[in-house]
Amino acid sequence: MVKKPTKNTSGRGQRDLTVKVKSARGRTLSSTRWLQRQLNDPYVKQAKADGYRGRAAYKILELDDKFRFLVPGARVVDLGCAPGGWCQVAVKRVNALGEKSGKAIGKVLGVDLQEVEPIAGAEVHQLDFLADDADEQVKEWLGGTADVVMSDMAAASSGHKQTDHLRIIALCQAAAFFAFDVLTPGGTFVAKVLAGGAEGELQKLLKQRFDKVANVKPPASRSDSSEKFVIATGFRG
Repeated sequence: MVKKPTKNTSGRGQRDLTVKVKSARGRTLSSTRWLQRQLNDPYVKQAKADGYRGRAAYKILELDDKFRFLVPGARVVDLGCAPGGWCQVAVKRVNALGEKSGKAIGKVLGVDLQEVEPIAGAEVHQLDFLADDADEQVKEWLGGTADVVMSDMAAASSGHKQTDHLRIIALCQAAAFFAFDVLTPGGTFVAKVLAGGAEGELQKLLKQRFDKVANVKPPASRSDSSEKFVIATGFRG
């Protein structure tokens, strides 16, 4: 289970302090607000304490607590894996390092357009998953098909909400088609989307290929964010 970040209420005279960031020359108001939010985000602080590469690790932890797809022995593909937090979680849960005695040993494969620092227990490759032979390359690295394909990818922000929504839906659809090519029957697809009205085609597409499709906003997602995650289970092949 995920240990949720909590406020410090123990000890006399101890309290959580809100870090305020002053505007500086060359820094915009929006970047100042972003920095202040990061400094005061309990998930950011918890990620540092737990050794994760980012707060996004808790999103996949919370999703897996609910749907149980990262099981020992599972073969996992993480699309757009940088900086690596989701891979770190997957390594532990599928027992990629063989630390859980008597449990099956899984495999975690991360791919990204950019180079990613090595992750203990995971195999990371620089690859464009949209390339024509990417699916075959991934199956070769895995030594077979995948049990889970997951994606926390987001298209570069344009600053226009509707455009950004359409871009991330298109990216999620591309990830779904990739998953159709590499998943084993019964497999799971997990991906980030942005709420905004254009998800209908994606939902229809997934319902044709999977037994169940759910949409969830995990607690680790910021309340002011429009992101949610689609979890499709029971791939029909």
